[in-house]
Amino acid sequence: MEEMILRCPVLIKSKVTQALKDNMLREVQTNLGQVEQELQQIEFQAKRLLTEQARIDAQGLINLRAQIEQNKDKLMQMKAKLTEEQKRISELEMGAEIPRGQMEQTVTVKVGDDLNKYMGAEILLEDGKIIAFRN
Repeated sequence: MEEMILRCPVLIKSKVTQALKDNMLREVQTNLGQVEQELQQIEFQAKRLLTEQARIDAQGLINLRAQIEQNKDKLMQMKAKLTEEQKRISELEMGAEIPRGQMEQTVTVKVGDDLNKYMGAEILLEDGKIIAFRN
């Protein structure tokens, strides 16, 4: 065998611009809105469910209350994470490079090739457009 085809990781980075920050903040705001809406739904449904359960079975009421609180706690944790992410995004400096994901590249290697050359590949984006390839 003289050559081999490999899939190697490629890190995708974005240069921070105002448009990128605005887009990321808008996405976090949308997610925060959804979490808030889910919290309100749980509150609304909890009152009805707890009233119904109280009429049926007092023991089931304890379990139902615990389940509702567990769901609310999960959502509150998610809200806290999103709020922290919002703060982190707001503090990003213009021109900084941030990781945005990972892809793969397919390369053909031969005996004697330097494999390290393919392992540290990066693509740099600015407002969604590729501005540089790096190794």
